[in-house]
Amino acid sequence: MTKKGVLLINLGSPDSTKIKDVKKYLDEFLMDERVIDIPYWKRFLLIKGIILNTRPKKSAKAYKKIWLKEGSPLVVISKRFKEKITKKLHIPVALGMRYGSMSIKKAIQELVNEGVEEILLIPLYPHYAMSSYETVVEKTKTINSKFFPTIKMDILPVFYNNDGYIKAMSNNLKHHLKDFDYDHILFSYHGIPERHILKSDTTKSHCKIDGSCCITPSKAHQTCYRHQCFETTKSIVESLKLKKGSYSNSFQSRLLKDPWLKPYTDFELKSLPKEGVKNLAVITPAFVADCLETLEEIAIEGKIQFLENGGNNFKHIPCLNDNDTWVSTVTKWIGQWEESKL
Repeated sequence: MTKKGVLLINLGSPDSTKIKDVKKYLDEFLMDERVIDIPYWKRFLLIKGIILNTRPKKSAKAYKKIWLKEGSPLVVISKRFKEKITKKLHIPVALGMRYGSMSIKKAIQELVNEGVEEILLIPLYPHYAMSSYETVVEKTKTINSKFFPTIKMDILPVFYNNDGYIKAMSNNLKHHLKDFDYDHILFSYHGIPERHILKSDTTKSHCKIDGSCCITPSKAHQTCYRHQCFETTKSIVESLKLKKGSYSNSFQSRLLKDPWLKPYTDFELKSLPKEGVKNLAVITPAFVADCLETLEEIAIEGKIQFLENGGNNFKHIPCLNDNDTWVSTVTKWIGQWEESKL
């Protein structure tokens, strides 16, 4: 019988908060053609000539605010998650990162060393975006075909509307709101440039980024990040029976001056208090593990923005991380994959 294994992949992290390590990480991340999708020579001049001369120092400072004794929060949490998954399974599990020293190649090699011949790749991104899910899938396929051509690989599809994911998200939100009397919940998703939405449109005509295309049925939705984010919010809202007007969506983490998905989270954090929102909870469904974008950008800086503009109480809802419901959900998906191979 073919020996099977599981490959978990997340974004990645610098090895430390030292500027040189942050610079090395940002170089690999930002030079990815699916992250900054401009011609190579322009990307090279922009990243190498401008961004890497200024951003690493700022990013290193941000990482220092959230760095754990054991290391990067994203890496530490992902390792805990992987260990819990492993204990529930009878097949090997490896953890890799799209960027940084915990490479995809090293992770596949770990599985090969265990005798694995068939792998289930699980990109730890609920939604499809060329700068997250797609880049992980394409990078892994390239490495697999180049270095491990005999290894068969299946890929877990995006799970933004999967019942198990929605249940885990809903339970997590409900649990963390038990002792918080909120008057609004902000669903803050990672932002992407508007042009990425248009590029990912397989129909080349459906996506308009207006008020109708995301709610008009289309096969374009299979790769539409914006639609999938709105669907996640809709599903959680229905699961928890949240009142209309007590929640909204936004998008965070802009880069450069191109138009990104709106509304912008930082703008919302400043404007919501003026609209009467005084007790705000912020949840970040695009991330399954807490990281720089959730712990520093939202839990620290976002809280400051909200309170300085008239808010009274702010609560960041932790990501799913390694909570037991989430671990059981992913374990179930793996079990279903194994059964399909019998």
